[in-house]
Amino acid sequence: MRKIFLTFFAAVALISSGSAQPLAPLYAELAKKWPSNRVVNIVFHGHSVPAGYHKTPDVRPFESYPHLVHLALKEKFPYAVLNVIVTAIGGEASSAGAARFSRDVLPHRPDLVLIDYALNDRRVPEEQVEASWLSMIRAAKDAGVPVVLITPTGDATADMANPEDPLTQRAALIRKIAVAEKVILADVSAAWVAELAKGIPQAELLSQVNHPNLCGHQLAADTIIKALAEAGL
Repeated sequence: MRKIFLTFFAAVALISSGSAQPLAPLYAELAKKWPSNRVVNIVFHGHSVPAGYHKTPDVRPFESYPHLVHLALKEKFPYAVLNVIVTAIGGEASSAGAARFSRDVLPHRPDLVLIDYALNDRRVPEEQVEASWLSMIRAAKDAGVPVVLITPTGDATADMANPEDPLTQRAALIRKIAVAEKVILADVSAAWVAELAKGIPQAELLSQVNHPNLCGHQLAADTIIKALAEAGL
């Protein structure tokens, strides 16, 4: 457990030093009032969790973290014309997400892209996972779009305090990529582990074995909003 948290805080320190306030321009855009403002598009790209699946096949977009982040940003930026667009597909891994990134994400002319694939990436070799995430990050960078990487929400079959667990390994890989690429990290896994360490049963955060409930989505949204604020938004 201690090793996981030390790795997390080291990653945050490196990311902060490598890219100070990368979202300050977006903050300025969202703070503008009519008639000086414009439409701002934020895209959430990933698998079933950002797609809004709770207990499959039940999809609850208004109880899922993209919508909760939208609500929080609108409270902070009441004058903003803000679109939150979800391009997530249930069951998909990052290799498929990378293959359709230029077709399904970039045509929305996003001002910010958030990526969440780690739960499903456990079944894909690490080298392929890393290549897929890097492909999406670099395509966004080439388009001048800031990127947020999201570590995974929990899974009842995973031991997130065990560094050898596949889910923990994917979270560690995402942290490593965020540092190397100097992009924003929303470490939902660290927040999830912290909640479990308080004695909160994981069942109180899940709607089924691998999907968060409203409480789990709120934890993810709070973590994302904190990461955005620390990056200047």
